[in-house]
Amino acid sequence: MTNKWYWAFKNIFIGPFLRVWNRPEIEGVEHIPAEGAAIVASTHQAVMDSFFFPLMSPRQVTFPAKSEYFTGTGVVGAVQRWFFHALAQVPVDRQAADAGMATQNAAMEILDRGEVFAIYPEGTRSPDGRIYKGKTGMARIALAADVPIIPVAMIGSRDANPIGTWIPRPRKVRMKVGEAIDGRAYVTSLGIDPDSRDAARPLTDYVMAVLTDLADQPYVDVYAAEVKASLAAGNGYPHGTEPS
Repeated sequence: MTNKWYWAFKNIFIGPFLRVWNRPEIEGVEHIPAEGAAIVASTHQAVMDSFFFPLMSPRQVTFPAKSEYFTGTGVVGAVQRWFFHALAQVPVDRQAADAGMATQNAAMEILDRGEVFAIYPEGTRSPDGRIYKGKTGMARIALAADVPIIPVAMIGSRDANPIGTWIPRPRKVRMKVGEAIDGRAYVTSLGIDPDSRDAARPLTDYVMAVLTDLADQPYVDVYAAEVKASLAAGNGYPHGTEPS
């Protein structure tokens, strides 16, 4: 551990409660490298995914976090600001024109230190538990840094922490970690130059296929953010994305 607050929250303040309340289990933990830089690419079912996986990971993990968590006002905002700063998480303005580059730059700093950077390729929580199309930022970072991608499927966290809730419910949470993916080797096997602009999409799609298999959930070839926007506008699911 390189952060004393991270260790304290994991082992004293929050971790022991979650271990009893949600009885988290992790399968395939041996696929997380004991040392060296790596990217964790995880499905995103609940806000507390960012608590459950670090709790069970043998390595300290750094996530990009919404910039709103670092700028909130009032008592709740002050607590959020202190919490995310204390854990050295990375603020990212997801609405900014250069959000992707800002995330990549932050990730490269973490990876250059030989640490683990975690990211949700779907970009936002799944609106219904299914696995949605991944954004290419994760793949671009992995290809540029030449580090392994560790796929992680979160299972049950949506039931433990439904959208709109802050206090977890006593539901069991599981995590399945897949074998490390060598992104540059994968795209090279397709006959694609790993340094080309054409490399990120097929690698992203491959990682999402692995995550879909690990999670044992249906895959939706549309960005989750588009579906959530349609639902929020009262238009229902876009055609072809309706849950069966």
